[in-house]
Amino acid sequence: MKKFFVAALILSFSLSGVSADAAAKTFKNCTELNKVYPGGVALPGAVNAGGETKKEPKYDKALYTANKKSDRDKDGIACEK
Repeated sequence: MKKFFVAALILSFSLSGVSADAAAKTFKNCTELNKVYPGGVALPGAVNAGGETKKEPKYDKALYTANKKSDRDKDGIACEK
């Protein structure tokens, strides 16, 4: 019984080590991304190069990295509105 508990404990620690990058969803385009994140996605601390935005982006490094191709002005915020 003790060996089973130790094996289960080791397995739970190894499964919890899944990186956030693996879980970040990549969207096809800004239209799809904005359906889920109306203000876009951003790197923590990013400031919009175009000034004030109407909606607050979701600050998440892994999510931004997965959708970096949609950051046209390269300011650290993809699909900002």
